Amino acid sequence: MNVTRRQKRVGSLIKEEIGRLLVEEIQDFSSCLITVTRVEMSSDLKNAYIYFSVFGSEKKETILERLEARKGHLRKSIASKVKLKYNPMLIFSPDPLIEYEERIDSAIKKIKKNEK
Repeated sequence: MNVTRRQKRVGSLIKEEIGRLLVEEIQDFSSCLITVTRVEMSSDLKNAYIYFSVFGSEKKETILERLEARKGHLRKSIASKVKLKYNPMLIFSPDPLIEYEERIDSAIKKIKKNEK
């Protein structure tokens, strides 16, 4: 799938705005750090796939439920800040790349340990 420059630019704007909203509104109620790792836009810019990671004591499922509950408010806030023809639907998901990277790191450490 080719990602256009416009998709990247819109994704970057949405990532910045969602990050700001998370710090101001969502993180105040939790004891963890929520980070937007990446935003991928659909080719028609009508869907924004928002990947996040959680560092701290709360579970990803709890944060996902909280984000889903606030989705309408977040979407409205983005619409007021990012001027687009269509206000994209927000689709939240925990970022699987973080866990994948951790598994690779642990596998490399095991291999290095076995070599010694």
